Amino acid sequence: MKKSMLDHSIGFGVIGLGCFGYALAETLAKAGREVLAIDRDADRVSEIGALVEQAYVAENLDRRTLEEAGIGNCSTVVICIGEHIEASILAALNVIEMGVPRVIAKAVSPEHGRILHKIGAEVVFPEKERAERLALSFLYSDVLERIDLRGDLVIEELRVPRRMVGKSLRGCGIRQKYRLNVIAMIADGGTVADLTPDTLFEDGSSLVVIGKRDAFTRFERDMFDD
Repeated sequence: MKKSMLDHSIGFGVIGLGCFGYALAETLAKAGREVLAIDRDADRVSEIGALVEQAYVAENLDRRTLEEAGIGNCSTVVICIGEHIEASILAALNVIEMGVPRVIAKAVSPEHGRILHKIGAEVVFPEKERAERLALSFLYSDVLERIDLRGDLVIEELRVPRRMVGKSLRGCGIRQKYRLNVIAMIADGGTVADLTPDTLFEDGSSLVVIGKRDAFTRFERDMFDD
């Protein structure tokens, strides 16, 4: 493994190049982001190395190894080795202690997630979230996209429910009843971001909405269930 990297800050570090980590690194790199990738498998490192800024083979994830790779220069590090719980926790602890501003770690169980959270990492459950998105596609075909943010905040893009077509933002009471905030409407004429209480919802358009997960559950049940 090389002992140094670019001396300027790099955007993302990805530790672990399994299916989740490889897809994450590849997607970020193709979007033009700088990525530093680390894995113990030389073949995976070689493969991703053609796409990312830097890629390193590391047999272990102790602090010295991570420092030599330059992971401390990343603004965000995602630890994608959830199946190896001890290694995942050790890597998260080392990266946090190195002062990386944002550390996100994949978890495979609630207990694993609680430990990662206690040491200061943000926690994601990729398999659980994929299952939730699949369930939503079965239940509510009107939900176009869903992004889970920190905590229990969610952003969704969804088609305007029939019950809301022709009504105003004020008249629907979406904020008062569900505590959801509509931040944009996407219609044939483009995206309308400067919504007012009197904005009318158009048939065939979609809404970009932010709020808490349980609020979306109630809203979707009320608006889309027949």
